[in-house]
Amino acid sequence: MSSEKTVRFRNSLTLRLTLWYAGIFTASSFVAFFLFYALITAFIQEKTDIELSNQSGQFALLFQERGIRAIEDLAVFEAQASGEKKVFFRLLYLNGQVFSSSNMALWEEMPVSKEAIQKLAGGERIAFETVLQGKSENQARILYRMIGPGVILQIGQSLENYRRILDAFQRIFLLTMALLMSLATGIGWFMANRAVSGVRAITRTANDISAKTLGKRVPVKGRGDEIDQLAMTLNQMLDRIQSLVAEIRQMSDDIAHDLKSPLTRIRGMAEIALATGVKSPAEHETMAASVIEECDRLQEIISTMLMISKTEAGVEKPSHETFDLAELVRDACELFEITAEDRGLTLACSLPDACIFCGDARMLQRMLANLLDNAIKYTLSGGRIETALSPCRKGEVTLDVRDTGIGISPEALPHIFERFYRGDQSRSESGAGLGLSLARAIARAHGGDITVESAPDEGSVFEARLVSWCEN
Repeated sequence: MSSEKTVRFRNSLTLRLTLWYAGIFTASSFVAFFLFYALITAFIQEKTDIELSNQSGQFALLFQERGIRAIEDLAVFEAQASGEKKVFFRLLYLNGQVFSSSNMALWEEMPVSKEAIQKLAGGERIAFETVLQGKSENQARILYRMIGPGVILQIGQSLENYRRILDAFQRIFLLTMALLMSLATGIGWFMANRAVSGVRAITRTANDISAKTLGKRVPVKGRGDEIDQLAMTLNQMLDRIQSLVAEIRQMSDDIAHDLKSPLTRIRGMAEIALATGVKSPAEHETMAASVIEECDRLQEIISTMLMISKTEAGVEKPSHETFDLAELVRDACELFEITAEDRGLTLACSLPDACIFCGDARMLQRMLANLLDNAIKYTLSGGRIETALSPCRKGEVTLDVRDTGIGISPEALPHIFERFYRGDQSRSESGAGLGLSLARAIARAHGGDITVESAPDEGSVFEARLVSWCEN
């Protein structure tokens, strides 16, 4: 394995998940072992303490009934019966001096605890302690009990057998843990691989996507888990990117097409002037006027595009000025009324007395001008255009521009707000196809949107919903 692959493997999510799984499983197993080990140890100690307490109770009762001699005989008998290696008995004075005991050959150097004697002298009935059994590593549980005036019974019981059980338990646990850790690592690796398989598919798809393969999508397995949600989110993002790229390509083609004609005309006029020369001031003025007109058209297209881009990107933010929107619409209707009359159209306005609105008056004027200009262009002589402004409610206002014009075909309806889009019926009219795009951008900048209802030869209804900033 190369160094690069080694580094990639060490940094992989699969390895980290596997290590986390194995580590957590191992730590949990060790905690469970120690709890179980502590429980067994406590149980053994409690069982031993009960046995020693019962034995000491028998000695205390016998001492009261038959005296010290009977106690000494019983101690020797019990030690021999249980095994002198396992149990010993000693009788002590309050100063800790031993005056009688069972065979102590196997219990060399077994100490007498001064602390335990002090506890008994202080009034406690029984005292326990755990000590090492001679020089061995085995432990013994020791009981001290006052069985008569000035007489203390010391009983010791070896824990060697219990120690063997605990040692066997430890060995079995360690062997089991080794097997379980291997199994946990294998299962963790399998589960981690399965968990990140969807991520690998997403990575492969992302690596395969280029400008020419934007149609590729991440496979969704239908499990409804986080990987599927990530895949669906990525696919939605790719859909948006593909749509934006398509729009950019279409916009570039449209820009090239719309800028080509005026530039060609300007170049043609310049070539004619160079080839033939300008013969009179009148011809010079005519040619200069034509160049200025074409330049103005180019400048208008570029300015409109720039304004749409800034508005949609949030760079060109609406100002928050308070004005009467009804008055603004009324002024626009009066301005376009002359143009409508020249084309044999009736322009009517249905407005409230006042509609106080907070927004950008200049931008809204341009939006309304584009809608009215669009309606006048595509309405035949004798038609009617109506502009209505709904009363303000909760900061929202609706502006409708209705016409009885040629309408919009169902095929063109979804595209009319796209930049540079011009339907077949609009090719004969002047314009760059940016007016409705700008109108929608302005409406959205004011927290609303523009919708349209139309059918061929039945007219169109553009509805702009706006939100007043004064209420926000």
